[in-house]
Amino acid sequence: RDFNERCAQCSEVNWGLTDGGRFYCRSCHNVTERTREVVNTDFITNSRVQTISKGSRKQEKNDGGCEWYICEGFQLVLKKQAEALEALGVCPQMKDEILRNFWRCYLQKSKQAYCKRPAGETVKTLSVCESSTDVDSDSERPSLLHLLSLSESEGDLQTDCSFASSVSKVSESTSVYSGSVDGSSYLMKNQKEKLRMTMPMTLSFCYMALLWLREPITLSELLRFVVEGHIPYLNVFQHFPEKMKLCGLDLKIFCVESWPVYEEVFDKMNELAAYLDLPRFPDITDSCFLHPDMLCMKYLMEANLPDELHNWTCRVVKKIGVGEVDFLTLMPGNKSTRKVKYDVLAAAIIVVVLKLLFLLDDRYEWLLSEFAEERNKHNTEGSPYFEFKKWYEVVKQSLDVELKKLDEERAKYLWRCEKPLFYSVKNKSKVLKRRQMVVNLQNQFGKLSGSVRRAEKPNPSSFQLSWSEENTDGSCFHGHSLRGILREKCGLLTTMNPDYWLCTVKLCNEKLCGHLAHYREVEFPQSYHFVLGLFSFLLRIQPSSIHDEVCMIEHKLFNKKLCKKLKYNTVLRK
Repeated sequence: RDFNERCAQCSEVNWGLTDGGRFYCRSCHNVTERTREVVNTDFITNSRVQTISKGSRKQEKNDGGCEWYICEGFQLVLKKQAEALEALGVCPQMKDEILRNFWRCYLQKSKQAYCKRPAGETVKTLSVCESSTDVDSDSERPSLLHLLSLSESEGDLQTDCSFASSVSKVSESTSVYSGSVDGSSYLMKNQKEKLRMTMPMTLSFCYMALLWLREPITLSELLRFVVEGHIPYLNVFQHFPEKMKLCGLDLKIFCVESWPVYEEVFDKMNELAAYLDLPRFPDITDSCFLHPDMLCMKYLMEANLPDELHNWTCRVVKKIGVGEVDFLTLMPGNKSTRKVKYDVLAAAIIVVVLKLLFLLDDRYEWLLSEFAEERNKHNTEGSPYFEFKKWYEVVKQSLDVELKKLDEERAKYLWRCEKPLFYSVKNKSKVLKRRQMVVNLQNQFGKLSGSVRRAEKPNPSSFQLSWSEENTDGSCFHGHSLRGILREKCGLLTTMNPDYWLCTVKLCNEKLCGHLAHYREVEFPQSYHFVLGLFSFLLRIQPSSIHDEVCMIEHKLFNKKLCKKLKYNTVLRK
């Protein structure tokens, strides 16, 4: 009755005594190291002797778990993601060398490891895990070396978290429930001066390592592999070791309930590269997969467009200088250079080329289709003329099917993981009982209705839409010719129509509103919107992002004419 301390596991005050004289909680059966006060009158009359038995620090806590830190959890996530990328064919150097060095640099910059403890800094362990002030028992502390190593052969990380082993006196006023030692303090830290690690940032780390190695995986493909389940991201904490108990505030850090966003991962990657003071990345040359000429070829094939368009995309790339090494290569911390989204840039170049050839104003492209259709009726030799109308019908049919399939998969996706989660230890028993009840009901209904096997994951592929030239139904347009819409002038092929409409005359300040131009579907032709929607599906990004890049390319392509027009308008106003 005199022992009024709250239980470290459930915060209840409901104690009992074991046969050995130790206190145990009647609510959660947690056994403490404290023993009952003993009154002994054999030595001195009216004197009371109090003895407190404290065992040595043990690696395992009462619930079978061990002490672990948030940086350990993120490192395990990075390790799983790197292993998945290696299984997809990425060079092993990505995991064993590049990503590991980036992660070490981040831990050092954020003063979580590889650094001396800052003077005057105190470690506050806001955890209900029982702690001890014994320094002699450091050898019994759970080792972080195995967990904090991306490569199993490496294990020399000295973490700042290890200082917590010698200082941890948990007070009731500051204890917040979490499975990790520093979960609550991690969320409460004011980290304006340093990047706080998040789940989307794990993908930023992976993409940064892929970009350093110039691997043939774009950011849009990386995020698509995440959505398809080939790269661990959602519910990745299910792969944590059993001793790493994850609950309470840890779930706010590692539990993800939304798909990763392209812009967020891209911006964090650039911010991270500048934060780590990384040098200039390896050059993106014309032989690299990320070069616009290479990516344009890929997206032309996937969009089922004629191969002859590649000559035009190469001409645009050369004309506006977006194929130069200095433009494409990432320079961390250089605010004067625009960060390149390689996949978005290639898609925007194709859109600009389609506008140059077909105008995409809901009128001219259909006139060209009628002309090509008449020529094809009398064309018995050579490649058929490219018909925009027929291409539109074929691609739209396939695109609608894929979009419907994608919507169904997202609607059926089970966001809840198989491993039960609980935010409070008070609700732990309720959650476990409820979860067991759900599993039992699912098994019973499965037996009655006949269990439906889950569809297996599709094999990862760089192409979402495939078109075969062997098809006899004419659904493949790769080999079609652009004759009829081009004319020769001074030895070069040019468009028959000299007109072109700009998406916007003046670009916005990207730093203020986040966009170079504003995209509203009702203000643009349907053909233009369809082409944007096609590449929006292929890259899994918003059409407005591609529209921004199109506007940037147009202003580079028609810079001289725009300057003359703006000067002329200024003179008229005066």
